[in-house]
Amino acid sequence: MFRFALNRLIMALPTLLIVAVAVFVLIRLIPGDPAQLLLGDLADPVRLAELRARLGLDQSWPVQFGIWSGHALRGDLGVSITTGEPVLHLVWSRFLVSAQIVLVAVFMAALVAVPAGMIAAWRQNRWPDLALVGAATLLVSLPTFWLGLLLLLLFGLKLEWLPVVGYVSVMNDWKSGLLYLVMPILTLFLHEIGVLIRMARASTLEVLRLDYITHARAKGLSEFAVMTRHAFRNAFGPTWTLIGLVLGNLLGGVAVVETVFTIPGLGRLLVDAIFARDYPVIQGCLLFVAVIYVLTNLLIDFCYPFFDPRVLAE
Repeated sequence: MFRFALNRLIMALPTLLIVAVAVFVLIRLIPGDPAQLLLGDLADPVRLAELRARLGLDQSWPVQFGIWSGHALRGDLGVSITTGEPVLHLVWSRFLVSAQIVLVAVFMAALVAVPAGMIAAWRQNRWPDLALVGAATLLVSLPTFWLGLLLLLLFGLKLEWLPVVGYVSVMNDWKSGLLYLVMPILTLFLHEIGVLIRMARASTLEVLRLDYITHARAKGLSEFAVMTRHAFRNAFGPTWTLIGLVLGNLLGGVAVVETVFTIPGLGRLLVDAIFARDYPVIQGCLLFVAVIYVLTNLLIDFCYPFFDPRVLAE
């Protein structure tokens, strides 16, 4: 187990380095000068040069990358050009908002989707299977922004059960805060449940065709015992891996849902920073997302041997 964990950690380090280089270079390729945006098109060239020097934009790219990466290794992601706040504090506070939406939505989706996918596989080509696969396909096909708008129209404007605009932190007022989180969580839940149902069904179908399942049935075990005691553990492995990928993607890519529901999360911070050409915030957000993605999948990899001990022998 130790060797398995060590190999995964070693493989993660080059990934983070490649991501850091790619983030730095791609941001520099975005058209627009942050100093020009801050001072305006009619800014004095002298003031413009002074600001670019103060922001470090007058240095060559390798020098800028060396300074930024050295500070990042010490936990210093710089200061926002537009607000003057420390980037790490800004990113972390916004991440906590996104995390409480994503984690709850994915947990609820997995809780419902895994049993539903196993039922669909158990009743393959019968009406429960057709109904669940049809519903999953429909949910996967719906764009999250459109699904979010439908929920806003129904629960916010039509029924007036939930607030439409704004955000209240759960830490400040937990009752109002929960009301503001219901629709974003429901949007992600409905979308991701379709993905997980399809994966759980496909992996369960593969397991149900194996010889040991036939042997378990031949011993006279009930279908419930076969599914829960014999099929679930092996069938859940691929779904567990997909849950890790979904978590990583959503923690960094929930900007659309946050924009629809005006949630001040990490994705919305990244979009606003791109429009403002706020290099430190963009770099900090993308690097932070990459680290969270790698750590999430490392955690998934560390848990995988509990579902499939064969991976330790590879």
